[in-house]
Amino acid sequence: MSTRAVRFKQVDVFTSVAFKGNPLAVIFDADDLSTERMQSIARWTNLSETAFLLRPTDPRADYRVRIFTTATELPFAGHPTLGTAHALLESGYATKTPGKLVQECGVGLVTLAQDDRGRWAFAAPPARITPLDDAERQRLTDALAPASIDFSAPPCAVDNGAPWLIVRLRDAAQCLSLTLAPAAKEALTALVAETGTHGIVVYGPHENGVLATFELRALLFGAENIEDPVTGSANAALAMLLTAQNKRPGDAYTVRQGTALDRDGRVSIAYDDRSDGSPVWIGGDSVTVIDGTFRF
Repeated sequence: MSTRAVRFKQVDVFTSVAFKGNPLAVIFDADDLSTERMQSIARWTNLSETAFLLRPTDPRADYRVRIFTTATELPFAGHPTLGTAHALLESGYATKTPGKLVQECGVGLVTLAQDDRGRWAFAAPPARITPLDDAERQRLTDALAPASIDFSAPPCAVDNGAPWLIVRLRDAAQCLSLTLAPAAKEALTALVAETGTHGIVVYGPHENGVLATFELRALLFGAENIEDPVTGSANAALAMLLTAQNKRPGDAYTVRQGTALDRDGRVSIAYDDRSDGSPVWIGGDSVTVIDGTFRF
């Protein structure tokens, strides 16, 4: 039986220290793989996401990527966007424009730019924000009790290609101490399905801002019943929501995520107006952990 070999990297994203971020599998030269084959590979890697690098179909793009969880394909996700760019650049790819990359994916074109420190950030795609109705808010409150929801920032469903239900808690300690009984998980599974989201994002401010501006956790329900270590799409959605709710903590802030999983993910968020006019940029470090050959 013949086998095919392609380049493969496993990258830890939103960290400069291996094993403290969110791992991503990157499969190169995936143009002739079927959707079914990609899904089977993603199921086998058993990571939150696996990214497949392909030639772009849009001449403005540097590359195209398809992103799969163990259960489904995503039109966009944050840590695969940063991790795929890191893997591609490390492999020797020369960008069309110095300090800039254009990724083609399910939501269209996503721009990445390099800052003065050499760190990359992606321009967050536009987001659709939908507040919960009164009944949904009450069900959310019941499910998260005794955690204290900060309703000065009303819970909302936010969809930027990866839809999340975002809930602000009183502080970072409330976020870290949150535990869910089986009945609460069942209620939240129903609520995220009803709101068309993947899961719930809870976040809370750190008291002095030294560790980070916010602590964040992303809990998935349904096909995947896990906590995601560090989540670019959720942080992008939160950044958009903070603007909509007049809760922005300045022109830049930081998020710590993964603490409850013994990770130490660090996400940098900047509000500015770079060349393509995107209002929100999500950045972080990446480090390669595995570099080799994938055979199938």
